[in-house]
Amino acid sequence: MASTKQNHIYLAIISLALLTFIGILNETSMNVTYPELSREFGVSLDMVQWITTGYLLMVTITMGTTAYLLRQFAARKLQLVAVSAFIIGDLMCALTGNFALLLVGRLIQAVATGLSTPILFHIIFTEIPRERLGAMTGFAGMVISFAPALGPTYGGWISAVSSWRMIFWLLLPFVLVSLVLGQLYIRNQPIGNEKPFSYGSLISLAVALFTVVYGLALIGRSGLSWTVLAWLVAGAVFFAGFVYVNNHGQSRLFDLSVFRSKPLRLSTLTYFNLQFINIGISLVIPLYAQYVLGSTSTVAGLILLPGSVCGALLAPFAGRLADSQGFAIPVTFGGILLLAGTAYFALFQPSLTPMLIMTFFIILRVGFNFAFGNTISNATVLVAAKNSADVNSIFNMVQQFAGSLGTAFLAAVLAIYQNSGTGSLRTRSYAGGRFDYLFLAVMAVIALAAIVINYRLQKRTSHQ
Repeated sequence: MASTKQNHIYLAIISLALLTFIGILNETSMNVTYPELSREFGVSLDMVQWITTGYLLMVTITMGTTAYLLRQFAARKLQLVAVSAFIIGDLMCALTGNFALLLVGRLIQAVATGLSTPILFHIIFTEIPRERLGAMTGFAGMVISFAPALGPTYGGWISAVSSWRMIFWLLLPFVLVSLVLGQLYIRNQPIGNEKPFSYGSLISLAVALFTVVYGLALIGRSGLSWTVLAWLVAGAVFFAGFVYVNNHGQSRLFDLSVFRSKPLRLSTLTYFNLQFINIGISLVIPLYAQYVLGSTSTVAGLILLPGSVCGALLAPFAGRLADSQGFAIPVTFGGILLLAGTAYFALFQPSLTPMLIMTFFIILRVGFNFAFGNTISNATVLVAAKNSADVNSIFNMVQQFAGSLGTAFLAAVLAIYQNSGTGSLRTRSYAGGRFDYLFLAVMAVIALAAIVINYRLQKRTSHQ
């Protein structure tokens, strides 16, 4: 009987992992189609990137509701809503005749990913024993990290052999499989909420996130202007408003008191930088390969595949290593490899070829997967069990927001170099790529520093 229940839990996790995988795959599958979409709809690169940035931003906002929703509603009902949103958005994208409808469809699809990812982690954190937590979050980390890097490969291949619209049609059967498994085997029940939903917190947070991302996206048109700075300052003001409303209203979107823990703050910074680099470079590499190296969309996508596969296969091993040896070893090792991978792109840019990019990306992705899932696992054990839903929601929001910032900022930098300066489009794209690679290397340095300080603090605390 216990074995049957455990099998049902695993099937529930698989159903949500499949929906999460499809949703995140869909995030980046359109990255390699930017040049084609720009021509077809007559819009600039910094406008086209909103189909990814807007998607990530909507995912982030949706995730802000999940700490409340998972306490208030059965996970099975939330999965049904997620699947429905994905199907509606998917059909809109596949059938669209203009860019605006494509963008709206993407935003509706994003609701599905915003719900499915936290539900996946919620079931893992509440149903899986502590001694297997690392392995299962490693599995979830594999899904989350493999999908965005596989997306350009999938999108590039489909757009090369058919139409970019087929990217959406081919996902529908897999979503239906997730629907059936989820409705049969997800059985988590809500614990209830004594207080109403904090709409003021959600609205102020959503406005803050959008304002910051939009401000960074404007860099592609106007550079680092006073307009950009004004939007960023406005975002900071709205975020301060969110913190005040969240802490002083009748109810909270999530409990921000968890950030009193310095190790948790460092883990959050690490998690942010990891996903900024992961999503950001998954956007930069295909564009760089097409604009600078002259590669086809298929080759631009395939460059990411070996690294994605290697990283994904090693993610569960990294989780089991954390279960047996503690989190510090795999996370620190991952941080070192991540820094090496990003530094190689910056140092060897003049010599980059598709094969060399593929090699450097393998190093980067192995490092990412050793650190990513274990960072959120470690974060959940730093707080009381009652706050696990808050950490789950916050960390999933952080990684999606990091992705939206990464795509908005790095694409904006590439766009401003393409739209200004002298020389051919290839020369201007090369200069933009140089800035992006250097910036990502700096982010990796910050991540490794946060990791080292974090585990020294945790070691010191455990000995007291």
